Amino acid sequence: MNFLKPFGSLEAIIILCFVIFYCIYLIRLYRINKKIKVSKSNVFYKIILRSTYFSLLIFSLLGPSFGENKEEINIIGKDIMILVDLSESMNADDIKPSRLEKVKFEMKKIINEFSTDRIGIIMFSGEAFVQCPMTYDKNALNLFTETLNTGLVPNTGTDFGPPLELSLSKLEDENSNNKEINSKVIILISDGEDFGDNTEESLNKIIESNYKLFTIGIGSEKGSKILLKNGNYKKDNEGKEVITKLNPVSLKETANKTGGEYFEITNNNNQTDELIDEINNITGDVIESKIIDVTENKYFYFLFTALILMIIDFSINLKTIKI
Repeated sequence: MNFLKPFGSLEAIIILCFVIFYCIYLIRLYRINKKIKVSKSNVFYKIILRSTYFSLLIFSLLGPSFGENKEEINIIGKDIMILVDLSESMNADDIKPSRLEKVKFEMKKIINEFSTDRIGIIMFSGEAFVQCPMTYDKNALNLFTETLNTGLVPNTGTDFGPPLELSLSKLEDENSNNKEINSKVIILISDGEDFGDNTEESLNKIIESNYKLFTIGIGSEKGSKILLKNGNYKKDNEGKEVITKLNPVSLKETANKTGGEYFEITNNNNQTDELIDEINNITGDVIESKIIDVTENKYFYFLFTALILMIIDFSINLKTIKI
C-alpha cells in the first residue's frame, strides 16, 4: 500500500489533539471511579472503537492507494512562432483601442489556448528581432506580449522576409528530437503591404520544410491617421497626413503561396477563433513520454468505514457508571 500524501505536521497535530482530549476524558473517569463505580470494560470498548475510526480517518486523509500499475503517457504538442508587425501604422486606432493593442489581446488568447505547445514571438518592421524565444512558459509569453510597442524596432517600412527567415532559423535550431514536420506553425500578423525583396526566398524554404504559415490582417478599409509619440499625426513628404488602411494583398499572397490561410481582424469580423481551430486540426508531435503511477486512491473505503463506526459510536450508549 502506498500513500499519495506523506505523513506531515497536520496529521501529527490531529493525533496529538485526539490523545490529549482522550487522556483528559480518562483522567475524569479515574477521578469519578474513586467516588462511584465505573465500568472499565465499557470504557475500554469505547476507546477501541473511537481509536479505530480515528485511525481510519487519518488513513483516508493520507490517500492510500494499492497496486504498482505504471502507464506511459505521451505529451503531444506543436511549435508555434508568432511574427508581429511593429511598424508605426500599428498605432492606428481604426481598430479600438489601437491595432497593436487589439493584436496583443488576440495573441494572449492564442497563447492561452495552446497550453501544451511551445510558442515564440518575433517582432519586426524592416528588421526582425526575437521578443521571446520558444517556451512553454505562458506567463512569460503573456508578459512579453504586453510589452510589445512600435518603439522596439526601427521603423523603416514593412518587410516580411527577415521575420520569416528568423522564424525558420529558430524553429530548426530549437527543434526537439522529434523529426515530424507537420507540427511547426508560423503566424504572421501585419496591417500592410510587404516592401521587402527577399520574402519569396523565405516562402520557398517554408514550402520545402512543409511548415504551416497563416497570416492575419489587422485594420479597416476606411483606415486611420497614425498618431506619433509627440502627439502629432504622421505626414508624408508633401506635408499631408498619412492615412493607413488594411492592405491584405501581400498577406493573402504570402499565405496562398505556402498553402496556408489568411484571416482578418476588423471592426466587423474577427477570425482569431477560426485560426485557432485550424491550428488545433494540425497533428502534433510527441514532445515527451512519461511513465506515471496510475494506482487508484482508495481513501473512500477507509472514510466510509470510519463514518459507519462513528454512527455506531453515537447511536449505541454503553453505561460506564453503575449506580
